[in-house]
Amino acid sequence: MNPDTLFVLIPLAPFIIGGLAIWTKHQRKMAELQLAATAEKAAQYAAQNQQLEDRVRVLERIVTDKGYDVATQIEALRDARRIEEPRIGNQPQGHA
Repeated sequence: MNPDTLFVLIPLAPFIIGGLAIWTKHQRKMAELQLAATAEKAAQYAAQNQQLEDRVRVLERIVTDKGYDVATQIEALRDARRIEEPRIGNQPQGHA
């Protein structure tokens, strides 16, 4: 290596190291944010999966249990679902 090159690089070393530290910190923060987003999606999928499993259990019970009136059970489920669903008309609307 040429000594003139070395004299140029020595004063630039703190800036190079500082830039590397900032870049590394940024990369770590981005990885943490991506991890948090992935965990959130996994939780949403798990909740949705649990809801679907619960619905399948109810349907299995209705189909296999001969003591219940199927039409009454289906109507009861529809009524329960209407209560659980949020009303679209009650949501606040943005101003134009």
